[in-house]
Amino acid sequence: MINARAGAGYVAPREELPVAIKSLNAQNSADVVMERVGPGVKETSAAFLHSLVRHLHAVVCETRPTRDQWRSAMQLLTDIGHATDDRRQEWVLASDLLGVTALVEEINAQRHKGATPNTVRGPFYRPDAPAIANGGSISLDGVGQALLVRGRVVDLDGVAIPGALVETWQANADGYYENQQPDRQPEFNLRGVLKTDGHGGFLYRTVRPAGYATPADGPVGRMLAGLGVSLRRPAHLHFIISAEGFETISTHVFDGSDPDLGQDALFGVKPELIGDIRRDGDGWALDFTFVMARARQERRAA
Repeated sequence: MINARAGAGYVAPREELPVAIKSLNAQNSADVVMERVGPGVKETSAAFLHSLVRHLHAVVCETRPTRDQWRSAMQLLTDIGHATDDRRQEWVLASDLLGVTALVEEINAQRHKGATPNTVRGPFYRPDAPAIANGGSISLDGVGQALLVRGRVVDLDGVAIPGALVETWQANADGYYENQQPDRQPEFNLRGVLKTDGHGGFLYRTVRPAGYATPADGPVGRMLAGLGVSLRRPAHLHFIISAEGFETISTHVFDGSDPDLGQDALFGVKPELIGDIRRDGDGWALDFTFVMARARQERRAA
């Protein structure tokens, strides 16, 4: 409608619109987005999305990026996607190096005080490692300084747990896992499965592992290295320990002498997981006790 008093070309605003319009602004942006979520969506999915949108919008409001800065952020996400394939999980690496994977593990593995804590399993685990006898060796090529590992598995009262299943794997003396070097290391090198004896003990022979750096050749590594973030992992051995009636332990034991203990790229180091690798004749030895907590349903029934 033309308003003659306002001059030619003036269009008066419509008195009524066919739908209610809520303009997005810095104060209501997250709520406006979430109002578009349809009915029937799982409550947990909607709650997660709402929290994600709310925090993402809060970051934008707090940092106030320019258009070019936001395009750069979108380009980083694009580059991470392009770097991810069946052999390389750059998104998982981002989660690991930003501490999110460790936080998820921490939230989901709350245990009674005194129990061995869980850590991130990492990308190099294999569920098909071969069984070895107590006292056997997992070093198939014999390369590196000999390390004798003596472990004990007990409950929170210190009572031995016989027959517990112990899975172990580690990097070699150069900081590489066998599935990183299929042409240089024998298959299943430095990994194996054994059971605790009647006294809850186990023993195996291996080589002393070295620490290593997480990948720095992708977009995540380049970004964090450019910010001065350490990509190093201190030397460690991995363990998964399971026994009927107990919560499974998935954890590391770290070399207490490694200078990178205080800046583990995957945030796995805890005081309870630092081991003392000491001289033992011509080689080295590690003694460590793992403490298992009763499974939750059994704790409730007790």
